[in-house]
Amino acid sequence: MKQMTATRKPLSRARVLAAAVALADEAGLEAFSMRGLAQELGVVPMALYKHVANKEELLDGMVDIVFSEIELPPEDLDWRPAMRRRAISTREALRRHSWAIGMMESRHPGSANLRNHNAVMGCLRKAGFSFKLAIHAYSVQDAYIYGFALQERDTGFETPDSAGKAAQSRAQTIGGALESYPYLTEIARKLPESAYDNAAEFAWGLDLILDGLERLLR
Repeated sequence: MKQMTATRKPLSRARVLAAAVALADEAGLEAFSMRGLAQELGVVPMALYKHVANKEELLDGMVDIVFSEIELPPEDLDWRPAMRRRAISTREALRRHSWAIGMMESRHPGSANLRNHNAVMGCLRKAGFSFKLAIHAYSVQDAYIYGFALQERDTGFETPDSAGKAAQSRAQTIGGALESYPYLTEIARKLPESAYDNAAEFAWGLDLILDGLERLLR
């Protein structure tokens, strides 16, 4: 943590939010506090409240920063590659800011949030999706993206090698009872050799969803 100093950069809302995101990235929300943020910025806690009314408003702004990092569906692309790029960009943003998983749709929306939702819905509607089908398409994509991000965070598979080691470690905890679970045994034996990769798995599932939406659109 930075110590308070007599000379420091002027505080601003943007600086407070950026520091809050960096602190949450480093320590997670469980260890996050306004007092810790103030210490990080080298100010007294009351100084923060000149820029954010309370912690809830701070969290709103932090989530909006995450939305600002998500690529909007490019208008010069067909809906399918545009949705694919937006989905991959969302997963990457949530990998950088895993504390935001579960908060993306629950906070008071900021400008980046509103632009994102409007652009996604606009992409689908302009592509010919009816209103009802566009809502279905939007919902199933976000359910998949957010769900995958949560699973990815919880499993902690950073590399194909780590996925294999995790499967073997789980098999060891089962011990002698492993013979009662033949399909788990198969995972433990074969996953280390299968080059399991989160990015490839995400793309596979995403394309499956987009295939289905394309058939419905036709």
